Amino acid sequence: MDETVLRTDALTLARQIRTKQVSAVAVVDAVLQRIEALQPTVNAFITVTADEARDAARRAEAAVMAGEALGPLHGVPFSVKDLIITKGIRTTFGTPLYRDNVPAEDAPSVARMKAAGAIMLGKTNTPTLGWVGVTDNLLFGVTRNPWSTSNTPGGSSGGAGAAVAAGLAPLAIGTDGGGSIRKPAAWCGIFGLKASWGRIPVYPHGAAWSLSHAGPMTRTVKDAALMMNACAGPDERDQYSLPAAGVDYVKALKGNLQGLRVAWSATLGVAPAVDPEVREATAKAARAFRELGCRVESVEPKWPSPYDCWRTIFLGGIAARLAPYLDRRDQIDPGLLPIVEEATKYPPTKSVEAWFERLAWWQHARAFFERYDLLLTPTVACPPLPIGEFYATEIGGVKVGRDAGSAFTFIFNMTGQPAATVPCGFTKAGLPIGLQIIGRRFDDVTVLRASAAFEEARPWAQRRPAIG
Repeated sequence: MDETVLRTDALTLARQIRTKQVSAVAVVDAVLQRIEALQPTVNAFITVTADEARDAARRAEAAVMAGEALGPLHGVPFSVKDLIITKGIRTTFGTPLYRDNVPAEDAPSVARMKAAGAIMLGKTNTPTLGWVGVTDNLLFGVTRNPWSTSNTPGGSSGGAGAAVAAGLAPLAIGTDGGGSIRKPAAWCGIFGLKASWGRIPVYPHGAAWSLSHAGPMTRTVKDAALMMNACAGPDERDQYSLPAAGVDYVKALKGNLQGLRVAWSATLGVAPAVDPEVREATAKAARAFRELGCRVESVEPKWPSPYDCWRTIFLGGIAARLAPYLDRRDQIDPGLLPIVEEATKYPPTKSVEAWFERLAWWQHARAFFERYDLLLTPTVACPPLPIGEFYATEIGGVKVGRDAGSAFTFIFNMTGQPAATVPCGFTKAGLPIGLQIIGRRFDDVTVLRASAAFEEARPWAQRRPAIG
C-alpha cells in the first residue's frame, strides 16, 4: 500500500494523476486497503463500492494515458453520506426501514463529483435521518473517532468526518441540518463547510428539508473549494437551489482579509456553558484574525434562543417521515422513538407558528451582519463525547439541556448563512477543537477566504490521528 497518497490533498492528487506521477489505480487501491484495515475499528462506511471504484480507476488511468480531456477531480476518491441518494448503490438513511432501498439516480452533488472525474468509494455512516449529533444506528452500529476510538466523531455526518480524518479519501460529501457537517468536522480535526442554503442543490430533500444544507468535508480549505467548483450551481430538481455565482472558489481563496469587520463571541448569548479548553483555544484562534488584518471585536449578542423553533421544524420533519412506521417500533432507534411520538401529537398550527417565528428571528442576524462581515464562535461547546452518550448533560461543570451541544450551529441553519469550521487546537487529552466562521447571507467566498487565511497562518493538516 502506498501510504503517501493517503495523506495527499485532492488538489495535489489530481495534478499528480494528470501528469502521470501517480496512477489513479494505485490511489484507489491504497485507499480501499486502508478502508478494509480500519473499518472494523472506525466503522466509517456502511457500503464500500470496491469493484465499481476499481473499474472507474482503470477507466480514469486509460483516459490519462490516451491524452483525453480530464476533469478537475480526475481519479480522486470521495465518499458520500448515507442520507444522499446514489444510483444503484443502497441508500438506507441510517434505518432498517430502508435497508434495501436502491435509488435509480444520483443526487446532484454526487453526479457532479463524478462528472468532475472523482471516483466514489461508497457510503458513510449516519444516525437515522440525521436526527442526532453522534453517529450510531440500529442497522450499522457505532462510528468511532480516529483521534480516540472511545469517543464519537460527532454527527450526523460522522462517518464522513471519520473517513476524511483517517485518510479514507480526501473528499466527502456531508449534510447539515443543525450542525451535522460542522460538529463532526470539528471533532475529527478537519475542515467542513455548510454552504449557503441552496448553493449546492439537494434532491430529494430530506426530512428537515428547509434546514438541511449540503457541503464538503475535507482536510484542506483548497480541497473544499475544489468541491464547491464541482458541486455548486442550480439544478432543476431543487427549486430552492441558487443561481450560478460565476465564481471559481479556488481562485477566490486568494487575497487578504485587510479591514474586515469580525465579531468574536464565546457564547453567542445562547450557549448555557462552554468547556474551558474549548473557550481558550477558540478565543486564541479568534485573536489570530487581528494578525490577518481584521478588525476583531468581542461581542455577546443578546439574541433570544430559537431552539424551540428549530426543534419543531427539524424533529417535526423527521417525525412526519417516520410516523407511518410506528407499527414497526423495533426498527426505530430507541432515542428517536419518543421524539417521533411527541411530534406526531403537535397541533396542526405548531409547524406554521414555527415558520413565522423563524422568519421573525432572522431580523436579529440580519441586523448583526449589517455591522460585521464575519462572526467567529466555538463550533461545539464541548470536546467529543464518549461513545454511548448522545448529547452532553454537563459542560464545564454546568448541567445543560440538549440544546447545548448544537448551540453554536443550529442557528445558522435557521438563517441559511454559510458557516465553516476550522481546526484550531486540541484538548489536553488530544481531542480536536474547532472554530466556527460564519459569513453574511450568500457570502460563501469570504468564509472560504477567511478559512484559507487562517489555515495558512495556523496550518493543521500535518497533525494526524494515530489511527490514520
